[in-house]
Amino acid sequence: MGDSALFRGYPAHWEADVVLRDGAAAHLRPVHPEDAERLQRMHAGQSESSIYLRYFTYKSALTQKELQRFTNVDHVDRVSLVVLLDDQIIGVGGYDRIEGTREAEVSFNISDAHQGRGLGSVLLEHLAAAGRERGLEHFSAEVLPENRKMLTVFSEAGYEVQRTFEDGVVLLKFSIDPTERSREVMEAREHRAEARSVGELLAPQQVAVIGASREYGSVGYHLLQNLIESNFTGGVHSVNPEAFEVGGTAAYSSLEHIKQDIDLAIIAVPAEQLATVVTDCGRKGVKGILVVTDGISVHGESVSGAIDQRELVRLARRYGMRVIGPASVGLINTDPDISLNASLSPTLPVRGGVGLFSQSASIGVSLYAQAHRRELGLSAVISAGNRADLSGNDAMQYFEDDDATRAVGVYLESFGNPRKFSRIARRLSLSKPVVVAKSDVMGRRLPPGHEVRTSRAPQGAVDAMLDNSGVIQVGNHDSLMDVLQVLATQPLPVGPKLGILSNSPSMGRLLADAGESYGLQPTTINGELDMEGGRRDSARALTEALEALFNDDEVDSVAVCLQPTITGVHYDHARAISETARGHTKPMVMSLIGILDPHVPLNYIGNAGPVIESGALQQGVPVFSSPARSVAALAKVVRYQQWRTRGIGEPYIPVGLEGTAVARQGDELLTTWLADLEGAALKRLSQEQTQQLLGLYGVEVLSSIPFESADEAVAAAQRLGYPVAVKSTNTYLRHRLDLGGVQLNIDDEETLRRTVSDMRRTLAEYGSPGLEVQAMAPTGQGCILRAIEDPMMGPVVSFGISGDAVDLLDDWSHAVPPMTDQDVHRLIRKPKAARKLLGYQGVPAVDVSALEETVQRVAMLKDNHPQVAALQLTPMLASPDGITILHASIDIANPEQRTDSARRAISRY
Repeated sequence: MGDSALFRGYPAHWEADVVLRDGAAAHLRPVHPEDAERLQRMHAGQSESSIYLRYFTYKSALTQKELQRFTNVDHVDRVSLVVLLDDQIIGVGGYDRIEGTREAEVSFNISDAHQGRGLGSVLLEHLAAAGRERGLEHFSAEVLPENRKMLTVFSEAGYEVQRTFEDGVVLLKFSIDPTERSREVMEAREHRAEARSVGELLAPQQVAVIGASREYGSVGYHLLQNLIESNFTGGVHSVNPEAFEVGGTAAYSSLEHIKQDIDLAIIAVPAEQLATVVTDCGRKGVKGILVVTDGISVHGESVSGAIDQRELVRLARRYGMRVIGPASVGLINTDPDISLNASLSPTLPVRGGVGLFSQSASIGVSLYAQAHRRELGLSAVISAGNRADLSGNDAMQYFEDDDATRAVGVYLESFGNPRKFSRIARRLSLSKPVVVAKSDVMGRRLPPGHEVRTSRAPQGAVDAMLDNSGVIQVGNHDSLMDVLQVLATQPLPVGPKLGILSNSPSMGRLLADAGESYGLQPTTINGELDMEGGRRDSARALTEALEALFNDDEVDSVAVCLQPTITGVHYDHARAISETARGHTKPMVMSLIGILDPHVPLNYIGNAGPVIESGALQQGVPVFSSPARSVAALAKVVRYQQWRTRGIGEPYIPVGLEGTAVARQGDELLTTWLADLEGAALKRLSQEQTQQLLGLYGVEVLSSIPFESADEAVAAAQRLGYPVAVKSTNTYLRHRLDLGGVQLNIDDEETLRRTVSDMRRTLAEYGSPGLEVQAMAPTGQGCILRAIEDPMMGPVVSFGISGDAVDLLDDWSHAVPPMTDQDVHRLIRKPKAARKLLGYQGVPAVDVSALEETVQRVAMLKDNHPQVAALQLTPMLASPDGITILHASIDIANPEQRTDSARRAISRY
């Protein structure tokens, strides 16, 4: 609600748009006093049975006192959430804290007309999240035994529910802290709902084109013609108030005159008409709208007076509709039972196993054109335009369940919910390869029309997140299509061993060198292929040589490079090659060089044919314009298969951090320390506070004592015990021996006084930073561990080796919690300087397991507490005997709402 801020104490951050079980959208928010009339209307529509099950008695209407109590809550000890559709309440859930406890009694009331849509489970998730925020630990409920639907909501939520039976009522009680099971249940429900939401749009039975036109060259004309000429199996309707007939179909002046229920409305009207059209769609009961209209402003009203993107989405979700666009170039589904071409593409693509998702219209056009030119078979194409609503996350949810899709291509220009993207992509990548193209500045700059958070995370953090999620990352749409044409036609490799075949020894060597540079292992090189005979002889020689490579146990995949015969003739052997390859389970790629004939296609699928069986490989062989390009694409597929074989690892919970008790204690401390902080200001924790918070997570910092005078330094050394170290409090200087920022192994008072005097003189040129005394630590390799709260990505953890590696060479590794054991393993070993940790030039290896445990403890702290804006451990000494942390700093702030949490929600804009 736009006026929600008028209600005192109203927690606006609890508002969320949700996808229901049937794929429709709805709006969830805290109740407020103006909901009394809506609540009474909902009650009036309930059956006697539903009223009895909710209140344990029948009442024909709610009294004013009851309405007052239900709609006037404090949003702390009494919380109530409502779900709205078309501004009408269709479900309500709330809790009342049991005085003096951390337990609350929870109850629900779901409209009879909307039973079975999953409202109860959605409300429970959001109430539990609100309860945890307000310090609750348990929910309890009283349910009549015959209220099986509500009992099912509790039993299937994934919580460990205790049941007792007393006085004819079932008493339930359970902890609301998220468990692995409850998260799995939430994610499974989210997945099914969002997949269905997209599936409904890609498989409509009735489609209306609003803004259909008889004028050739107009958007409305081509949208309607492409839909009809694709032989769409459903009904097609055109809406044009100024015509009786468009494109051979009867034209209606408005949606309300169409008798059939409309599943998908394609909107191509001027921007200033959008508000009226979207409202008409909502009142008609349209399931989703595809907005081709461009020129809609992001903030505020445009010059034409049209609604902006936020209002467009709000208006659509008011009626439960999903939005694709604005500025979308359409939807395509090549399933022959559907044949949907709701796009500006003049033809339906070849049926295949690749699903494509893109954002801006120009990128969507480019991807489709490349797929067409390469004869790459597609299962479905989704162009999200400005991605105001439906996103790549939604698309991946759909592609995961779509049997016809065996590989997914995603071109990203912005992230709406990167944590959710990582979670979904990792799960999807375990069963289907996901190829992602993005720009190097994605997350830092927004393309026109995109309204999402930007990132302040270190350079490389987004790439690290994508790598850990298992996607195949490429830099542009050419590379995206290169990899997809391999995945579309070839089986996945079992290893990196490469067999090479060419009719040129130098090209064979070039292929081997290129393969090695991309991480492949050339094992068999045949550069003596004789292609100088006629077409039949050269084809026979080629297939025989190919068979030999495929049958070689030392070959996991094959790369072929061919050049024209000495007479300049190029024989097209794509059919022979593809038929030979189909008899084996090893992938192959092919490249052509020296081609002068302009009619010979390059970077395409030779002998391309459609997929016949759902989920099968497309017929054909991937052909590239250069040897390096072919093995570059193949190498990315090999690395992906290695990741999938290796798996994502297991959950890693260090001893003492099981459950949620530590996280709750940390939140209580941070709430106290943030009590006097307003706005977005940062607060640096004191040394004592820092040690207290880290101590909860089993992370200890070596004690240090700051001083002003030499006498204070001597007193500090006596408390700590000799030998001691004296170091600067300056973050940069404190571990720099070469700059005089630290002096070690001081074992008596006289040496200490002299050291203090010398350091004061040396550090004067750096602004005379403060000094401190610290007990001596064991010698070890210095490391730096950082963790920040990023506006876009949430928690980001960075690791590096102290010194020039990070200061000059930016040699960091990054990860986004939560992390598995393998994630931590990779984070520690990814910096180039990390070889120093594993035994280097005679120096023994450090205790890597202790280092990994410390990193995971800090990662869990950061994941649990968005209030921690920045945390740094430096230097952190790793030795064969363990880990010693010499200094820690923590900045805290009032946190923003994270983009992924233990409750289902779709992006607001």
